[in-house]
Amino acid sequence: MNQKNYFLLCGAVFFVIAAAHLMRLIFGWGIVIAGWTVPYWFSVPGLIFTGALSAWGFVLAARCRA
Repeated sequence: MNQKNYFLLCGAVFFVIAAAHLMRLIFGWGIVIAGWTVPYWFSVPGLIFTGALSAWGFVLAARCRA
């Protein structure tokens, strides 16, 4: 796997995670981990962080020559 494909793959994976955070916020999906209900506000920084990593991956892929 070359560097460009790696950046594209990382960007796509982080995009899917960011989309899941966004869908959780829009549709109000709940998450329960070992009996603990995860607050909805946890998805806000999750969306911002994974969205930024996704964008960064796609930008780096676009800058690669190969």
